[in-house]
Amino acid sequence: MKTKRNILEAQINKTFDTFGQVLEEKHYTLRIQETGTVTYVGKGIARVNGLWNVKSEEMVLLSGGVLGMVFNLDPEEVGIILLDEDIDIQAGGEVQRTGNVMEVPVGKMLLGRVVDAVGRPLDNLGPVRTAQRQIIEREAPAIIDRSPVDTPLQTGIKVIDALIPIGRGQRELILGDRQTGKTTIALDTIINQKDKGVICVYCAIGQRSSSVAKLIADLRKNDALSNTIIVVAAGESTPGMKYIAPYAATAIAEYFMYQGMDVLIVYDDLTNHARAYRELSLLLRRPPGREAFPGDIFYIHSRLLERSTHLKKELGGGSLTSLPIIETEAQNVSAYIPTNLISITDGQIYLSPELAQKGIMPAVNVGKSVSRVGGKAQFPPYRMVASDLRLSYSQFEELEKFARFSTRLDESTRKILERGKRVREVLKQPQYQPMPVSLQIAVLMAVVEGILDEVPVDLISPAEAFINKGVSEKLPDICQRIEEGKQLSDEDRYKIISIARNIVEEKGENI
Repeated sequence: MKTKRNILEAQINKTFDTFGQVLEEKHYTLRIQETGTVTYVGKGIARVNGLWNVKSEEMVLLSGGVLGMVFNLDPEEVGIILLDEDIDIQAGGEVQRTGNVMEVPVGKMLLGRVVDAVGRPLDNLGPVRTAQRQIIEREAPAIIDRSPVDTPLQTGIKVIDALIPIGRGQRELILGDRQTGKTTIALDTIINQKDKGVICVYCAIGQRSSSVAKLIADLRKNDALSNTIIVVAAGESTPGMKYIAPYAATAIAEYFMYQGMDVLIVYDDLTNHARAYRELSLLLRRPPGREAFPGDIFYIHSRLLERSTHLKKELGGGSLTSLPIIETEAQNVSAYIPTNLISITDGQIYLSPELAQKGIMPAVNVGKSVSRVGGKAQFPPYRMVASDLRLSYSQFEELEKFARFSTRLDESTRKILERGKRVREVLKQPQYQPMPVSLQIAVLMAVVEGILDEVPVDLISPAEAFINKGVSEKLPDICQRIEEGKQLSDEDRYKIISIARNIVEEKGENI
């Protein structure tokens, strides 16, 4: 005996079959679209019901064409983070599914462009026309798909290349207080890649629009914009846009990595990213933890930075090197976000406000900075000078503190202090002036061998310029071998030291 439910289902199926035949005869297509209704709008978020089959991180369209991304999948409603301003959104408004998980355009057409985290142009150069799109979140490469980090990524900054080397595929954290030069180090590194075949992606998270505009102008002035992609989620952007920006930038960078290319990505900065995520999480009523950050704050950064790697040759051999930047408060490196990121990354470059205040730029604190890849990602000639340089500089920094309280110093202590002052002067470097490897090696050899010990501290900079000019003019073959990463012989070392010593002796007081 048929129940009422069976009879009703049969009638419904018959109706749909008849309707389908009519559509087929008229050559119409039936498309079923799931829509929801906004129940609440807050600062940067919305709650919606009716989207029963929506996927996590799916893109949705709200009133006025506002983009959103599904963030919370609760039993009764869906939490959505807004990627545009919520001016036209009201409770009761319609929400449409797109069926696509959050994605971004990728490809070579993005080179030289400035885009937002969704791939929309911000540089008034017309639409971004790319044939491919890529999901912003994807699994990091498996360990078996990775190769050792053994190729250097030259920053052009003496103190980093010699003492804190960075390898292609490494994750090196840059941290320090405000106005200590964190972004400057990242920009110098980008500028130094312009003739080295490395694609650069700079991701600005929560930065002032004026600061980003100046940064773009500086890159253009130094002819480094043509191989760079800039992804911007400015300070006035929604928290959702700031949250997805680093993932979108990484997806753009990964396209080139899987093409077998070397890529450098800068996240400036992940402190603002963590704050945006905290804001979204609290608005969507996720439980707060330490310092009101949600419990998975470590996970959002680890799954981002784990995507940086050096792929094995079978997968193209490409690499993605990341330089995440975070801002500390009152030099507190033991705060929640800094400790999280220090444990995720392969080393850190710590910038000291005391050194910056003294005019020692870049203000890298060598004692607190480390590269866990080390000399494996360094050209062999650096190893001839790096160990002696780090030792003498570390001794100098310790002795300098105690020397302030003593009026009488023995001869050996005085020599260490004098050598250290000259090492510190040599490690100073002007902004946007990255130095080739060969010239770095020449001047570092000169200071380690004591050739500059008798040169007054205030004349170290012109002496360095003379040494660089002399070595590049008289030893072009040795300079070429250094740039190619080849091992130097003892004879090569002797030639460099001899020329440096002769130049200092010849110039004398005329330096």
